[in-house]
Amino acid sequence: MTKSVRSLLFVFVLLSLVLAACGTPAATEAPVVEATSAPVISDDPVAMYAPDAVSGDVVVAGSSTVFPLAERMIERFSEEGFDGNSTYDSIGSGAGIERFCVAGESDVAGASRAIKDSEVESCKAIGRNPIEFRVGTDALSVVVSKDNTFVTDVTLEELALIFSTAANWSDVRLEWPNEPIQRFIPGTDSGTFDYFVEVVFDEDEAPILAASNTQLSEDDNVLVQGVEGSPYAVAFFGYAYYSENAEKLTVLSIDGVAPNQGTVDDNSYPISRPLFLYSDATIIKEKPQVA
Repeated sequence: MTKSVRSLLFVFVLLSLVLAACGTPAATEAPVVEATSAPVISDDPVAMYAPDAVSGDVVVAGSSTVFPLAERMIERFSEEGFDGNSTYDSIGSGAGIERFCVAGESDVAGASRAIKDSEVESCKAIGRNPIEFRVGTDALSVVVSKDNTFVTDVTLEELALIFSTAANWSDVRLEWPNEPIQRFIPGTDSGTFDYFVEVVFDEDEAPILAASNTQLSEDDNVLVQGVEGSPYAVAFFGYAYYSENAEKLTVLSIDGVAPNQGTVDDNSYPISRPLFLYSDATIIKEKPQVA
């Protein structure tokens, strides 16, 4: 993982992708394989393999926030010799976990929130026991257009007003314009939506879903386009999408703390969250390319 990729998502990837709190053996080093040899299949169901020693498909679906990181992982895997086909369908954390745990159509699910107990039960119902890999940390970013010159910092309480009952910006602070707030937010299948509701609305999604002048989309690029088009628009999404569009957008500080490498490192940024990949030991054993 390059420094630029770590900076982009504030990712702190464990060198061997150790498993989180499940008592499963840690990943082992890739076996040494002769160029003409068949891949060595380890008895360890979560053993990692050299990219050029395996082939086949890897199907991943899930969080749009995890997507840039997973995309770079896929690129790196190919650069190091993997000649199979790897895909990542960016459909949101909830939909990605459903595809993994209900439909059983993917090998890995990407999520910007932890898997729910009900989702674990769905996995078990189709014979899968999800294994959690924490792959990074993201600073959830609240953004406005570069044309917005009146807001640079908000409190968590003001953030709740902005994304719920406040009709105009002046309803949040009197000195702000008496103009309607245009809201662009991730869809309800998104882990970003779930996390924002958890932190800002104490897990009650009713206020944000009842807010007027609100557009929901699972596509973060749609949210970016919505915000950049108006000085009175506001949105939230993963830091990577702000970083890619920093020339068009302004990221707000929360309670006086801006999202950056340092504030994620020291956990002072109020709305940073972990990123996960989920797979299953049987899948990893039968499809070593997933490991």
